[in-house]
Amino acid sequence: MSTTATMMYGHVETVPERVEHMRRIRELQDETRGFRAFISWTFQRDGNRLSEHVSDEQMPTSFDYLLTQAVSRQGLKIGQVALGFGADDMGSVMIEENVVSAAGTTHRTSTEELVHLIRSLGKVPVQRDTLYRDVKVWS
Repeated sequence: MSTTATMMYGHVETVPERVEHMRRIRELQDETRGFRAFISWTFQRDGNRLSEHVSDEQMPTSFDYLLTQAVSRQGLKIGQVALGFGADDMGSVMIEENVVSAAGTTHRTSTEELVHLIRSLGKVPVQRDTLYRDVKVWS
């Protein structure tokens, strides 16, 4: 079955636990012939009962965030920076998203904004389906 792997980080886990989580996902990828995508996002304090247990020191730094970008993507500006450093995927415009928004945090963008960010780096935007087949190419 084709699926994605997801990891939320930056709350109560340690960095070694985060690395172990990614190692296990990587092993599972070998066993299952891969995932369509590895999706990671940082802990969102807004509307989250865990927030009172998470100190500022536990929240990921910009350095932690960019390190995690080596195997995932999120955020428009960081996604654009990651493209400049060799990433080959800019995330997606979600039709329906329930996990992060249930915590009270919302991140919204549009196809036009993603196309603009990608083009501004001199790259060619390509819309793909969930099986990574080209749907539309902006030349």
